[in-house]
Amino acid sequence: MEKREFHIALFIGALRRGGSERVLVNLAEYLNARGMRVTMVNQYEGQDQYALSSRIGRVYSEIPAEEISRSRVLNFVRRFRRLRRIWKENRPDVILSFIGKNNLMAILTSRFLGIPVAVSVRGEPREEYGGRLMRLLAYLCFPLADGVIAQTEQARDFFPKRVRRKAVLMKNPLNPAFIRPPFLGEREKAVYAVGRMDENKNHEMLVRAFAALAERYPDYSLVLCGDGPCRKKLENLAEELGLGGRIRFPGIVEDVAERIYAGSVFVLSSYSEGMPNTLIEAMCMGLPVISTDCPCGGPAELIRDGENGLLIAPGDTAGLERALERMLSDRKEAERMGQKAAELAEAYHPDRVCAEWTRYLLRLREAK
Repeated sequence: MEKREFHIALFIGALRRGGSERVLVNLAEYLNARGMRVTMVNQYEGQDQYALSSRIGRVYSEIPAEEISRSRVLNFVRRFRRLRRIWKENRPDVILSFIGKNNLMAILTSRFLGIPVAVSVRGEPREEYGGRLMRLLAYLCFPLADGVIAQTEQARDFFPKRVRRKAVLMKNPLNPAFIRPPFLGEREKAVYAVGRMDENKNHEMLVRAFAALAERYPDYSLVLCGDGPCRKKLENLAEELGLGGRIRFPGIVEDVAERIYAGSVFVLSSYSEGMPNTLIEAMCMGLPVISTDCPCGGPAELIRDGENGLLIAPGDTAGLERALERMLSDRKEAERMGQKAAELAEAYHPDRVCAEWTRYLLRLREAK
């Protein structure tokens, strides 16, 4: 694994706090710790970012403010040239890109430079490449990539055969903070959810389902960790339902693993997800989990319904209420499912998964 000559460029829009960004940071740190040269290429710096070790290079591809024009076409050309210049100057052995437009730009700006490019679809492809133009570009550009990485079978099936033939499925490495044995003892009487508070995460459904059970389970609280455009709306809803004191909004928290470790239930209520890291993390720590069976199939690949968690249909408030009732009314069954969920920890261990990513990227270099 000690290959100091191996230089990988990791390309993503920014390192804001999100699941895809966390995966790329974990991979960067793994490669760096094994003596490989890593350059993180971002379009912009953004706010509230993940930190990187000082030995990991950082390059920004956004054009300077003084070069930004009123013409979108001219701005695109300048961004294209700037990113291509980054590849020429840094000469990475492999480029790994994450998400939507970044993948298309990585493929096109590196053409004829002799640098193998791997692109990774991180969410629901029909959303990541929504609209006719984006879908057409994906269908045209992805066959030009040297590697294509998907998270689920459904995501891979989005693409035509010539792309599916080269596509591989790769797991997300577990954040090391979540490597711990399942909690033993009396659990905190709290239901947890973690994630950005936007319409897609559909925390409103969780609030309403919890409210329907609140009188039967007066000792339990609901804790929604995160922030976003829907937070104020959710806080107001909690007050309207008379649960302002039992639904807590701690905001963005640094110690997620420590905070949710002893929780009674973890819930993912999204309309769509790729392979949700928060669900993986909760399951690997042995929490009883409930998740929507949402596109593009990530939760269903993790959860065997009734065995290591519960699946419900997206947007099914009544179904979530029934699932919560089942978890809270039968703690023995909930603990049994949590113990089974924890068996995922070995398959998602960061050393194991990052080693698989590394071998794949090295093969792309050798094949080129």
